[in-house]
Amino acid sequence: MTFLERYHNVGDDFLSQVVTGDETWVAYVTPESKQQSMEWRHSDSPKQVKFKQTIFARKIMCTVFWDRKGVLLVDFLPRNETINAAAYCETLNNLRRSIQNKRRGKLSKGIVLLHDNARPHMANRTKDLITSFKWETLDHPPYSPDLTPSDYHLFLHLKKHLGGQRLQDDDEVKTVVMQWLTSQAADF
Repeated sequence: MTFLERYHNVGDDFLSQVVTGDETWVAYVTPESKQQSMEWRHSDSPKQVKFKQTIFARKIMCTVFWDRKGVLLVDFLPRNETINAAAYCETLNNLRRSIQNKRRGKLSKGIVLLHDNARPHMANRTKDLITSFKWETLDHPPYSPDLTPSDYHLFLHLKKHLGGQRLQDDDEVKTVVMQWLTSQAADF
């Protein structure tokens, strides 16, 4: 049964079961978007000099899981570590605990986990853990041109908020991201 068929049959109760999440890089220096940096000037006045961001910019990986009521879990990957099946499984264990604490009764109603098809998400170890939780998965279609819900609804706005800011270290990045996420209304 497809997502739309289930929604048509079950309605909002189905949407209440969906938990989605994804990862994004958060850079210490996020350049302004073209729109943010636009300025009115006389045609004869010189253009403002803009520096390009270096390839080796400092950044950290942020993972956010959320549902229709708001953010459930924010996790930052330690520097020099990569997302692999073991790290993703640890994050899923943290997500389960977070759901228990923040959304009482949600686990007993069933979880539908919507995540993309990245290798750590599709690993046998990850699938086994999700099965042991008795969660259902709703995978993002492979090679889909559509953005994931997190990329569209969450990270796009986070990056706009960070545009033009210069952060000094991991702790400051984490603080700014957490402050922004907690300031968002549940219907973000």
